[in-house]
Amino acid sequence: MKFGSSGVRGLASELVGKASGLYTEAFAWRLISSRVQPNSSVFIGRDLRDSSQAIANNCMAALAANGFQPIDCGTIPTPALALYACKHGAAALMVTGSHIPADRNGIKFYGPNGEISKADEAAITRFVAERSIAYCLPTACLGTTWPMHREEAIASYRERAHDMLEPGSLSGMRLGVYQHSSVAAELLVQVLRSLGASVVAVGKTGTFVPVDTEAVDAATIAKLKKWVREFGLDAIVSTDADADRPLIADENGDLLRGDLVGLATALFLKADTIVTPVTSNSGISKAFGFAVQRTKVGSPFVIEAMEALNGAGGVIVGFEANGGVLLGSDCVVNGKTLTALPTRDSFLPILAVLSTMASTKKKLSRLRGLWNLPVCASDRLQNFPAESSRRLMDHLASRNALQHFLASFGTVAEIDETDGLRARMLSGEIIHLRPSGNAPELRCYSEASTESRAMAIVASTLQGAHAFALTDEIEDL
Repeated sequence: MKFGSSGVRGLASELVGKASGLYTEAFAWRLISSRVQPNSSVFIGRDLRDSSQAIANNCMAALAANGFQPIDCGTIPTPALALYACKHGAAALMVTGSHIPADRNGIKFYGPNGEISKADEAAITRFVAERSIAYCLPTACLGTTWPMHREEAIASYRERAHDMLEPGSLSGMRLGVYQHSSVAAELLVQVLRSLGASVVAVGKTGTFVPVDTEAVDAATIAKLKKWVREFGLDAIVSTDADADRPLIADENGDLLRGDLVGLATALFLKADTIVTPVTSNSGISKAFGFAVQRTKVGSPFVIEAMEALNGAGGVIVGFEANGGVLLGSDCVVNGKTLTALPTRDSFLPILAVLSTMASTKKKLSRLRGLWNLPVCASDRLQNFPAESSRRLMDHLASRNALQHFLASFGTVAEIDETDGLRARMLSGEIIHLRPSGNAPELRCYSEASTESRAMAIVASTLQGAHAFALTDEIEDL
């Protein structure tokens, strides 16, 4: 069990046991130490993984055992839960593994002011380490029926989405919604139809499907391309499991990268400042009319930077390369005030992109070309042990070793160690290796002049990483 880029993650089989209760007790202790009154409400939501209900039950029992009032919000998008909790000045926790495989799961924690910080995570981790041996899951409250507020929370999130665009603003659009096992599958269809779009729902599954918006597999891309042709779609949209990351494909079924989605959203909101991790496209700069601040990967880092900017005024927008958008300040949209929501959201960027298509009357494929950014690609090695990632990164910390590793791409000109190793070559191409913070995966990002070149860089770099790991294992033997 460990905290990653957003929340604590681990094997579902472990979280279903005492780990979920222990981490929740640590969260309750942290709330009390930050002067949240005992007997306060804590809102609990979950995604559609098989393990999520049992974990949520443990969390609610642990909260009750520590003097809090659990409010069950059922299956709900993470941003909807966060919005509802913020409106009530209450804490919340969301049981979700987001995009990671089905045999894993996680918990995202929210204080009354939003996502917990890295300092909170460190304090919770210490608490867990001190109590883990003696801890027993409280069973007295298991099976209790808690107050249910799902419909109220969903209604609040739906109203927020409706406020973003004029009624009928998506009229004439034919859109697909890839539903898979997203917790927002039906709600997204409802919202798009209410704004005038003709919507075709596709791909709903009875079993859990992890969708990583930063590393969409070839089989999913093939499905998207098939559906846009079959149904004559102008675009196809979706989210990850807990609906805090969007997935958007154009009329050809080609994906719009998450950082491009973030850029479109920042322009839609007329942002004064954007905060985005170092993995986002390097072409996103002040040339677009806003200041840009780069961070490590993970919503807590983006939120911390946005909070530091709050006194500066103006519209502050955060986004990640996975497409999730965080609104760091109130702003006016469609003549209405859109309140700050400093947690990843998928509906805001989806509606921002579709609104841009409608207002410019341009196909999504043409909008991509107008922004004229370097071409990016990304992928990952799954089931790549954290120890293998650590050894590779330690090895590449030597500039000579890094140059040798990347020799086929030319000469390393600059190295950025903000998060992982990001090398800018003399050619201007970028190669970025970064171990995942919450799963046994190694990610690679690249920038180049063409898509084929960017994809080739990623494939070759990951192949080299895999070869290094195999050689390293043989040497250990």
